[in-house]
Amino acid sequence: MSNVIPNLTPQPSVTSASNSSEFLQGAKATIPMIIGAIPFGIIFGTLAESSGLSIWGAMAMSLFVYAGSSQFIALGLLATGVGPIIIIATTLVVNLRHLLYATALVDKISHLSHGWRALLAFGLTDESFAVVNGRYLGHTDTARAHWFFLGSIVAMYSNWQLCTWLGIGLGELFPDMTNWGLDFAMSVTFLGIVIPYLRNKPMWLAVISAATFAMILRDLPHQLGLVIAALSGVCIGYASQQIELRIKPAKVASTATNTESTKTTNTKTGSTKP
Repeated sequence: MSNVIPNLTPQPSVTSASNSSEFLQGAKATIPMIIGAIPFGIIFGTLAESSGLSIWGAMAMSLFVYAGSSQFIALGLLATGVGPIIIIATTLVVNLRHLLYATALVDKISHLSHGWRALLAFGLTDESFAVVNGRYLGHTDTARAHWFFLGSIVAMYSNWQLCTWLGIGLGELFPDMTNWGLDFAMSVTFLGIVIPYLRNKPMWLAVISAATFAMILRDLPHQLGLVIAALSGVCIGYASQQIELRIKPAKVASTATNTESTKTTNTKTGSTKP
């Protein structure tokens, strides 16, 4: 009997490699969103001190709140001396859109543990949702797509913390930096998020109605016009989608009935003797 020398070289784990690949792909797919968010994060850092928030308070907000629009609104309310209850309530309303994101993804991650779901929920932002939702819609192999989700979150979260630090430092060097118009980059980023989804009538109705209400209600205090516009767009788009879902089965049933009727008529006609 010949001696068999076992191969002691560690073999790479297929699962680990797949998870790592998904993680890196998620991070790479988020890079375009990160570029648009960089000026936004820097501006937040520059505004923090002038709004009455300490350096550590600004960093804590980015670390634990991690919601760009809500952080800006909170800074504005802090600067006007509004109490914490109003700030919390206002930011809660602004972030209600994340419930829509969660609803769209809940079935995709329902197989994960509570710890995983809590982590992904914390990191769910507009940018990460746009990237991750495309991953789930564009592929059938989604068993490890949560690692793609995590890669997007880590990339976006790290960028936000770094930009907050940069903004705090640059705000002291360039006090007038908020007048440079850097916030325009975030508007372009949001356009890039929305446009790929304009593929059907409900989405077009949601966007058009939301834009219309936003312009009509732009003079409402505390940016309530934007909140109402967003909710109106969601409701109109959802209603349109439900109407389409109810009309389509009726059309299919009607078409099937007409086809069957035509086949029956043709059969009877063909079997009739002259």
